[in-house]
Amino acid sequence: MIDLKLLLILNQINPFSSRHETSDNHDQEDFKLPNLASLVIMILMNLLLQVSFFIVISSSNKYAEYLGGNATFSGVAIGIPTAFAGLSLIPLTKYDRGMYRMPLHVSCCFAILGHVAYALAFRTNFLYLILIGRCLLGVAFSMFMYGKRYCTDPRIVGIRRRTTLASWMVISQGMGMSLGPFLGGVMYDIGFSNSIFNGYTSPGWIMAGILAGFWVLVAKYFEDIPQPPTILELQSASDPNAPITSLEVKGGDKEASPDYPSASATRPASPVDESFRAQLSLITLSQWGVIACMCWFSMLCFFILGSWEANLPVFGAADENLRWSPFAAGNFIALGGITAARRTQDRKILAFGTILGLSGLIIFFFILRTGKVNYGSLFTCWWSVALGFNLATTVTLSLLSKQLPPEWNGCTSMAIQYSNYTGRVTGAIWGGSGVSVGMMNFVGLEIVMVAIGAVFFTTLWRNLKTKTG
Repeated sequence: MIDLKLLLILNQINPFSSRHETSDNHDQEDFKLPNLASLVIMILMNLLLQVSFFIVISSSNKYAEYLGGNATFSGVAIGIPTAFAGLSLIPLTKYDRGMYRMPLHVSCCFAILGHVAYALAFRTNFLYLILIGRCLLGVAFSMFMYGKRYCTDPRIVGIRRRTTLASWMVISQGMGMSLGPFLGGVMYDIGFSNSIFNGYTSPGWIMAGILAGFWVLVAKYFEDIPQPPTILELQSASDPNAPITSLEVKGGDKEASPDYPSASATRPASPVDESFRAQLSLITLSQWGVIACMCWFSMLCFFILGSWEANLPVFGAADENLRWSPFAAGNFIALGGITAARRTQDRKILAFGTILGLSGLIIFFFILRTGKVNYGSLFTCWWSVALGFNLATTVTLSLLSKQLPPEWNGCTSMAIQYSNYTGRVTGAIWGGSGVSVGMMNFVGLEIVMVAIGAVFFTTLWRNLKTKTG
């Protein structure tokens, strides 16, 4: 059995223990930051994946039509990666050991494969290769969850730095949302004289090349979080002469000697499991309400953003006052998504972003009703929606990380990311079908969803207060 001395060492080294700290130590913990090069890589990875997601939006409808598809197929192709991202998180989180290097390599690999497959659909004249490429990209998009988890990981990020780092993630998200459609529109404008590299396929080839170069930088410069000491290492540190065969860190031989029973045989449950269950029982009803509220807003924001991104090229091409080409649609989406958020109290960011986004939806509803849709009025609505709901996404995870125990960071990251994925995939499909179901119905549903979120928000306003930063 593990002796008392070893347990004391474990308690001292465990980063989640409740040991007493001085005020200075608390301040250092509150403001700590990860390795700069690794942080930059995580933010750049988020940017490149956002560009990868959005670069096809401005031309995917035309690409699908060329290969025999329709607007709804285009919406599915835009949104389907998030479904595969959610599925891929199941094996990834099982084997990542709480680290980040392995998911980064997996993401780079599948992003390159996905872009190549998407580009080859034109040459092979195979519509469903577009879908296959986007599904492969979905595995790469699992990195979105790891980026959020990295920025709120209590092992490397202090509580007063989490909203700041989350803001940088949202800034890269906004840049990707702007740069992607713009580049896609520019690439479409290069023409179709070449069956390999043309307006439909060039986004795939270019992004595959960029990500291949970035993968080299990841391999060379990314530093993962140091693994905590194992039981054997701690025992050796406390007593160099201790027989290390008395402990089996990873289960060991099922037929261990009776004199040296395995660790799993000497204790019915790990202290971490018992601590987690104890903390779970202490979560109050209001805290469960905050968790549900943040998951709803995560889904809501990405549902609306995804639906507008998928709908604008289709609506812009169908409306008689606009008649957009993919190039014009890409520029328009880019203009609306160009702004990003600054730092303030989390619940105020959420309130301001929601109100701003809702105002864009309401204005658009009345514009549709009067039939006075033009470039200026539509841009005003899209700008409000893009800025408002991008702003709101800044705080969903950082707010939960400040209210719940550090051990919950992995679970809350997963909950928020699955909410994001749900909103992305359903929003893209809804956006692709917006013209066929009726644009009044399209925006009306989104207003109702925001109203439900407002009920959550106002009811839990006091419970949403956290530390700034």
